Amino acid sequence: MTTATTTRPLVFLALPQDGAARLATQFFLAIAGTLLLTLSAKTRVVLGPVDISMQTLAVFVIAAAFGMRLGVATLLLYMAEGAMGFPVFQGTPEKGVGIAYMLGSTGGYLAGFVVMAAIVGWAADRGWDRHPVKLFNAMLVAEVIMMAMGFAWLALLIGPEKSWQFGVVPFIVGDLIKVALAASLVPAVWSLLKRS
Repeated sequence: MTTATTTRPLVFLALPQDGAARLATQFFLAIAGTLLLTLSAKTRVVLGPVDISMQTLAVFVIAAAFGMRLGVATLLLYMAEGAMGFPVFQGTPEKGVGIAYMLGSTGGYLAGFVVMAAIVGWAADRGWDRHPVKLFNAMLVAEVIMMAMGFAWLALLIGPEKSWQFGVVPFIVGDLIKVALAASLVPAVWSLLKRS
């Protein structure tokens, strides 16, 4: 296996070489990614005053599999769908849609998803997606930054104490589990591909 191949994210194995077909495949993957993000947002566990969704897990997997450029493009497309009023977010349409929803209590977390995809995708572009410990570390950094962005935005709306109580603490254990799952899943796929 050449160095160029070992530093490409997982999705590049499925991309055609032809320019038009490659672009079309990337567009299809981005659309599929937004569908996965929507499904993961609607898949949630209710714990007291907050819902825990599978969305961070989906962001981690998409970014690690797609790499930084396609991963961030997928997240930006997802945000654009939400801004246009499509009910793609966890609380839509029940708690509003469009820009108004995005500027609400989850605004910082949504922006954090894009940053999270950039960090994890950057790591995948450098081959960290083949090593569970390296990928876990990258995902953990991305998770902390995303939570910090969510906390900071929420603190502006409801104050730091409530933001910490309702916007961070309930998610710590669940998100650590999702980081561990995602950091194991993508390297496991690479390991299976090497064997075959």
